[in-house]
Amino acid sequence: MITAIVMIDTAADVIPEVAEKIANIEGISEVYSVTGGVDLVAIARVNRHDDLAGVIADRLSKVPGVLKTQTHIAFRSYSRHDLAQAFDLGLGD
Repeated sequence: MITAIVMIDTAADVIPEVAEKIANIEGISEVYSVTGGVDLVAIARVNRHDDLAGVIADRLSKVPGVLKTQTHIAFRSYSRHDLAQAFDLGLGD
């Protein structure tokens, strides 16, 4: 699974509408409204690198209200939650 984090600048008056449209794109697993230098952060999860172009360049970037995107492709995933599940032996039951 290929994961990409997409930073999105939007028109200020349509942030919720843009977020909802992006969340409905196949290949987008999550969309967050955030503080800081961008308005939204979307998480794209696809099976192949080629699929990213379809999700991000062909669909997400063309949602009305999206002004600019910046995409970061993840190399590895580190999550305390995921690690805990991987090593859980069920001894606490």
